[in-house]
Amino acid sequence: MRSLVVSALFLCSSALSVAYAQSDARQFFDKIKQHCDKSYEGKVTAGAGNDDFSKNRLVMHVRSCEENRIRIPFFVGDDRSRTWVLTFEDDRIQLKHDHRHEDGSEDKVTQYGGLTPNAGLENIQMFPADEYTRSLYPHTANNVWWITINEDEFTYNLRRIGSERVFTVTFDLKNQVETPQAPWGWQD
Repeated sequence: MRSLVVSALFLCSSALSVAYAQSDARQFFDKIKQHCDKSYEGKVTAGAGNDDFSKNRLVMHVRSCEENRIRIPFFVGDDRSRTWVLTFEDDRIQLKHDHRHEDGSEDKVTQYGGLTPNAGLENIQMFPADEYTRSLYPHTANNVWWITINEDEFTYNLRRIGSERVFTVTFDLKNQVETPQAPWGWQD
C-alpha cells in the first residue's frame, strides 16, 4: 500500500512539473524580455536592394516590456515611425506593426501583422498575415513574418509566399548600442 501511495505522489508531482513547464511560445517571449531597455544595431542580411534599409543605420530598442506585451521600436536612420508589438495570449503570440507619422498620429497603413498558428519553438515564431492585413492590401495575404532569437542574434524576417520577396534584418545581441530617441508618438 505504501508503494502505491508513493507512486501516486510521484505521478502527481510529475504531472504538476509538466503543467508548470513554460511553453515554447512563453520561453521565446521571455527571451526577448531579457533584452528590455537594450538597443542593438542590425543589418540587412537578405532581400532589400538599394533602399532605405540598406542605406541607413538600423537599430532596434526593446523599449517596453509588460507581462504580455513587448514593444520594440525599429529605427531606419532618422525614421522613427516603426514599432513591432508582440502580444502573448493563450500560448500564442501576435505580431503587429505600429506605424506613426512624425507628429505621433497613426499612419493609414498600421497595425498589420499576424498571429502564430501554434506555440512555435522557443527560438523561432512564425506570423502568417491575418485577415486585417489582407483587408489593407490583398497582395499581403501570402505574407509570413518570423522572428528568431538566440544568444547572439535576433532576426526579423518577411517572406511573401509565391514570390521572390524576402527580407531579413539581423541584429547583433552581443553588442549593445546607444539607445535612440523615442519613436514617433512616444514620450521620452
